[in-house]
Amino acid sequence: MVTSTELTGQTAGVPDAGLVERALAYVRDTADGEAPATLPTGETVLSHAEGMLRILDGLRVDDAARAAACLFPVVEFVPGAEEHIEARFGEEVARLVKGVRQLLRIGAIAVTRTDVSETSKSQAAARQEQVEALRKMLLAFAQDIRVVLVRLASRLQTLRWLAQTKGQPMPGVASETLDIYAPLANRLGIWQMKWELEDLAFRFEQPETYKRIAKLLDEKRIEREGYISQAIQRLQSELAEAGIRAEVSGRPKHIYSIWKKMRGKSLDFADLYDVRAFRVIVDDIKDCYTVLGIVHHIWQPIPREFDDYISRPKSNGYKSLHTVVIGDDGRAFEVQIRTHEMHHFAEYGVAAHWRYKEAGGKGYSGQFAADNTYDEKIAWLRQLLAWKDEADHTVAHEESPWEQLKHAAIDDHIYVLTPQARVVALPQGATPVDFAYYLHSDLGHRCRGARVDGAMVPLNTSLKNGQTVEIVAVKQGGPSRDWLNPELGYLASPRARAKVRAWFNALDSQETIAQGRTLIEKTLQREGKTAVNLDDLASRLNFKTPEDLFAAVAKEEFSLRHVEQALRHPEGEVQPQFSEEDAVTKKSRATSVARGAKSGVLVVGVDSLMTQMSRCCKPAPPDDIVGFVTRGRGVSIHRRNCHTFQQLATRDPERVIQTEWGKRSDAVYPVDIHVEAIDRQGLLRDISEVLSREKINVTGVKTLSSKGVARMQFTAEVAEATQLQRALSLIADVQGVLHAKRK
Repeated sequence: MVTSTELTGQTAGVPDAGLVERALAYVRDTADGEAPATLPTGETVLSHAEGMLRILDGLRVDDAARAAACLFPVVEFVPGAEEHIEARFGEEVARLVKGVRQLLRIGAIAVTRTDVSETSKSQAAARQEQVEALRKMLLAFAQDIRVVLVRLASRLQTLRWLAQTKGQPMPGVASETLDIYAPLANRLGIWQMKWELEDLAFRFEQPETYKRIAKLLDEKRIEREGYISQAIQRLQSELAEAGIRAEVSGRPKHIYSIWKKMRGKSLDFADLYDVRAFRVIVDDIKDCYTVLGIVHHIWQPIPREFDDYISRPKSNGYKSLHTVVIGDDGRAFEVQIRTHEMHHFAEYGVAAHWRYKEAGGKGYSGQFAADNTYDEKIAWLRQLLAWKDEADHTVAHEESPWEQLKHAAIDDHIYVLTPQARVVALPQGATPVDFAYYLHSDLGHRCRGARVDGAMVPLNTSLKNGQTVEIVAVKQGGPSRDWLNPELGYLASPRARAKVRAWFNALDSQETIAQGRTLIEKTLQREGKTAVNLDDLASRLNFKTPEDLFAAVAKEEFSLRHVEQALRHPEGEVQPQFSEEDAVTKKSRATSVARGAKSGVLVVGVDSLMTQMSRCCKPAPPDDIVGFVTRGRGVSIHRRNCHTFQQLATRDPERVIQTEWGKRSDAVYPVDIHVEAIDRQGLLRDISEVLSREKINVTGVKTLSSKGVARMQFTAEVAEATQLQRALSLIADVQGVLHAKRK
């Protein structure tokens, strides 16, 4: 099989030594002539390329990515450059150039930074969610992680150039760097790039604050790092004498980090003890405490600033020893001591530094910013990035780390844009219809077409990362039943499918109500009572609204004879006269109890009588029950407090017969469960899971959602009422459920 490296004359694992030089030569020939091509910052394309190469050299990025870094700015200025690049430098470099160019689109999305204190909590949460979506989108958009590294290097070079020339960045560049690019560098473990991006961006965004903190630091960064270096050498000497193997590295604070901690913890500069800090990594826990003793022997400790997170780990599992000591110059600095395992967990595990320091303005209070699945994927990427530094690229038969990084899947979602540049996260395979329903249910119902990147596409087109989607909708209308057909591929999101099903359920309910209204109106005409107030009529028949009455009549759950009686006896409240036929379900005529089992009911003093569960109250053990002898259908079984039975017994008391539950243990009984809850995605699933865990079989479900409230009726089979009561209690604990009761 021909690989991309073979296209450029490279052998797998063996870099093309002249590739980067040829790329720079191409930039000089095409963009650095008598009138050099310049970027919006005023920097020439050649200068930008050379600056990026210096940054990428420190990251040990391969030649293909470094060549792409040189070439991607040229495309903007040289017509047909993309075709020339692929012909001269191969398909791999051309693909990387295209990837970086696509990422530049995200750079056009202005992220307006707003202080949390100046906005409502909902606005702050929405903004934080949007920023996080942008970060994820950037990684998901780049199938090859080298594209992200080139983009980071480009942004860092831009800020370096502006700082050097004392220029001003374009609006949004500094805030975008702090919100998007610096956190990504942090997550990928590129610490040096992370703090430089933060400091430079902070310098442009809040110049006065930057200058104030810089003055508070009465030593330059080089001097601070020099002091840390001297402290490290002294400690290493002491550790060597004690025979302890340890890795000691400096951890000097930078200005942005100092400002963020002062704001997050509401501290004055004088209260910060870790402006200067270093970390000691040893082999085992015993050595941690030995090193702690040596540190306290060399420098004077501040007792109240000592934290033992090894014996008392943080809630997220983080382990380390933290101590603050007074240095030789009388200033405090922090020392962190941990094992290699603890350090790996802190860097790559759930306690990774970025997870609590990116959680907004109060990030130091322990808030988390990302989900565990995403964290794991980022951690794996960071491990691959670290591994590639040590890998032997001369081994031709093994896949290089960059090859593995190339195929690393960052996220299970795709990220697309609205015309207003809002980022929307959708599941893989999502279509424009999914997108419309994500924005608003009504927009989804009225969706009739879509433009993707300005071109009309079919509604079942699968969207891709970074596309801009615009919905074409009619003023009024509803979804198509075809959208629910999985073979046609209109919907990939369970949330959107649920909204379409809810729309058709509501439509069916409206049709049922219309049918019932017609039957009631015909009855009114037949009785000559067309002027009757329907609200009063429904109230007299014990219905909350006329629509409830219409629906019951259409479903044959309420006889029109009761309506006729109410019309003929308008004085006072009319109690409808139920017949024994009304008390027996259509299903129970065929099967006395679910699955055709015997009813499990004994009729006192009579053997082998046919018994049937009544439809009105659906009794189940250990309900107090009573029987009513029907005409030709045996004995209907009611709960003793059943309203329908009480009316039947009043009319024909001689047909009442005493009954009790038998000894059968395998019989199950149908009951109705009514649930009212705040409508949300996954509500029906959560309730169904409760019933499944309680081993309750559901034979029917009716749902209706109106004005954000979902009303559900489940027909379930239970062995006894106590089983049902336990299930109702668990359903009531489900998020959003207002009440759950037996009907």
